[in-house]
Amino acid sequence: MAAAAMDCQQAVTNGVHKDGDAAEWKQVAELRAVTEAQDPACKDEDDHMLRRFLRARDHNIGKASAMLLKYLKWKPTAKPGGSISEEEVAHELSQGKLCLQGHDRQGRPMIYGFGARHHPSNRDMDEFKRFVVYVLDATVARLPPGQEKFAAVADLKGWGYSNCDIRAYLAALEIMQNYYPERLGRVFLVHVPYVFMAAWKIVYPFIDDNTKKKFVFVSDKELDRTLREAIDDAQLPEMYGGKLKLASSPPAAANK
Repeated sequence: MAAAAMDCQQAVTNGVHKDGDAAEWKQVAELRAVTEAQDPACKDEDDHMLRRFLRARDHNIGKASAMLLKYLKWKPTAKPGGSISEEEVAHELSQGKLCLQGHDRQGRPMIYGFGARHHPSNRDMDEFKRFVVYVLDATVARLPPGQEKFAAVADLKGWGYSNCDIRAYLAALEIMQNYYPERLGRVFLVHVPYVFMAAWKIVYPFIDDNTKKKFVFVSDKELDRTLREAIDDAQLPEMYGGKLKLASSPPAAANK
């Protein structure tokens, strides 16, 4: 434990970590020492991972360690082979609910989700959870150097009660918040029908305070301006007036 803390502290002293202040990296060293004492598997996680957990708990070492330990217990059960294969989520992929292509102006990889393509009557919860992990891992793999967050557009055009799936929404939210903290940069909710707000009111209390402000509802009249301010024309999908052709292939195979 002491060795791990000393190694990380030495990295701070030597200026290895350029993207953050020394005080924060010292806290990362403390978090590592506390967590490794309870679960040696923490040694396999890098300092940037630990920093995201630390930030997700407002730099409270105790709370961040509890969150990290929960992640370390979840990881081998959620991804026994280290990752989720396309075969394990084939049914979800076949529905074209999500497309992982392009980047915003900050270099964050984009996820485009189409809510009307999801039907609770046509999903298995275990596969859906694997699908969420698969998509998040595929998105993280597309992060350019120096970028830790992704952004998304949730298009709810055509969404109705037959698409409403509170259990799935809460499951996806739990995975993202608990096991991929500080990865989400911004979500634009577009073409939002009035009926969706009933579902939103149920889900909203389960979103942590740091995440709530990352969800942005965009009115139809502000859609063009909002998306163009956030995404370059070459990276903006054709359906929103840009030049990017969205692929129908699985997320891992989509253009980066």
